[in-house]
Amino acid sequence: MTTTTDSFQPNYGSGVTVAPTASSASSSLGNGSLSIVVTNLSATITSYVRVGSGAQTATTADYPVLPGTQITLSKARDETTVAYVTASGTGSLHIIAGRGL
Repeated sequence: MTTTTDSFQPNYGSGVTVAPTASSASSSLGNGSLSIVVTNLSATITSYVRVGSGAQTATTADYPVLPGTQITLSKARDETTVAYVTASGTGSLHIIAGRGL
């Protein structure tokens, strides 16, 4: 069986750069998209993210995005909220919606 996976196709112009802190915050994006790419622009701060519908609160028990790394998360089309937090300090994340991996 052969499986084909599309490379990530961003929704250009929809990306946001955010500064997560030890208090959860969130951004709305990705309506109708099946994936988001999260890039941790920080050299030293791990951030944690949670994707869902409506109000979301991220905790350090959610998905970690290590410093200087990039992840792709699949999501439902109606999940339009990305919440983010750090254990301490201020980080920097770039988040963009799209489809594929």
